[in-house]
Amino acid sequence: MTKHIVGIEFGSTRIKAVLIDETGRVLAGGSSEWENEYVDGHWSYSMQKVIEGLQESYQNLIKSFGTPLRRVDAVGVSAMMHGYLAFDKDWKQVEPFRTWRDTTTSEASELLTEKLRCNMPQRWSATHFCQAVLNQEKTVNRVAHLTTLAGYVHFLLTGKNVLGANDASGMFPLDGKSWDEARLAIYDDLLGVHLKSLLPDVLSAGEEGGTLTKEGALLLDSTGFLEGGALCCPPEGDMGTGMVCTDAVRPTTAQVSAGTSANMSVVLEKPLQNYYKEIDIIATPDGHPAALIHTNNCANEIHEWVNLFQEVLSLCGDTIDKGELFEKLFLASAESDEEVGKLAGYNFLGGEPLAETTKGAPLSVRDCDGKLNLANFMQMQIYSAVATLSLGMEILKKEGVKISSVTAHGGFYKTPKIGQSATSAALDAPVVVRKQAGEGGAYGIALLAGFALEKGKSLQAYLDKVLATGDGVTMVADEQEKAKYQAFFARYKKYLTVAKSASQV
Repeated sequence: MTKHIVGIEFGSTRIKAVLIDETGRVLAGGSSEWENEYVDGHWSYSMQKVIEGLQESYQNLIKSFGTPLRRVDAVGVSAMMHGYLAFDKDWKQVEPFRTWRDTTTSEASELLTEKLRCNMPQRWSATHFCQAVLNQEKTVNRVAHLTTLAGYVHFLLTGKNVLGANDASGMFPLDGKSWDEARLAIYDDLLGVHLKSLLPDVLSAGEEGGTLTKEGALLLDSTGFLEGGALCCPPEGDMGTGMVCTDAVRPTTAQVSAGTSANMSVVLEKPLQNYYKEIDIIATPDGHPAALIHTNNCANEIHEWVNLFQEVLSLCGDTIDKGELFEKLFLASAESDEEVGKLAGYNFLGGEPLAETTKGAPLSVRDCDGKLNLANFMQMQIYSAVATLSLGMEILKKEGVKISSVTAHGGFYKTPKIGQSATSAALDAPVVVRKQAGEGGAYGIALLAGFALEKGKSLQAYLDKVLATGDGVTMVADEQEKAKYQAFFARYKKYLTVAKSASQV
């Protein structure tokens, strides 16, 4: 009998739901649009919108499938990682959610990185909590639970306060498959807290994360038709689900996720010799260490310009579907010249730690003898979306990190070839994009939920089975594109001080 497995991911601009069977085949999908808000100096989403988006995406999935589901076999929840999501002992939220985009924790990040002797990025949950303590925020003493967005939704569905290894590794460092006790002791002594008592339990891929309760089923399916009882896998972060849907969980494999933000993970063969503020050390869903290059910004600035171009067309009495306009503009970039019009662009809608910018200030720069046209402008925007990854790659290359393959996914790759070729040029490596590239983390967490139904297999063996369809398309940027990107990247680094100054005004 066909199994029905639901994966739900809370992305930065879209909540996606995917229904798959036990073979990994996509049966249906649904989504709900949402957007973060800048509230009282912090990037945030309301928990009411979390619930509304969860229900809308699930109902759209049912409409896509065509038949209401009385029961499902497994459910998985994934979300954007990190941030500050704090609750009291009764699970009442004590502060509005502060997301991964929030860059108000530089003091805590610097302090923890020095004392723990590992990179503690601004967006990590323990860094946010540290900053709240340093700020002497009135609600700190009420905090009884710290979790992630995926962890909270999972709790609502199951009543279990747990996290998958990947999502957990974006809250606080792990030692193997559990919290790093030595660093917890340093953290506690530094701040006078007992951090471990606030954190969820850590689970590895394949372990059971609870079952869908009657109340959870009603929360997911507000019509009341869905019954409880489904197995729930550990909730995971978007990096972990990206690793899974791209089959990048074995050492030397890498994956790139590019949408609102862009990031790249490489599963390590051995620890890095040094620690770097530009590189996070996280875990795969089954607990292996990986190096992460994380950027706060990717395609958002492109979205802004597409909206502007759509306004211009509307002013001229023309209308066009936004998806079609995206594709036309991406394809127009292929006509850019070898110097990309001598343009440089910085897509920093929010602060970008990799580039040492503290707040958003999107910027375009052109040499006075450059050529501004649509093709060059779009190529500059596309390259700027992945350029920050190149800054991190320079560090990994110095460390001698080996990469055997790169698989990419996310909305940036929906237009064939363009984003894929740009990524290949930026990373100087072949890049594979699978058919499910646009599904991203929703598909990845559905696979992890399916894996939780399996017994006696490794995660790699399971992925080898369900992803062995040969549907990936590999692209290597040609020498002309590599040269074009290097010309852009040299100019990008040349004017980076301008972008840094703009963010400080």
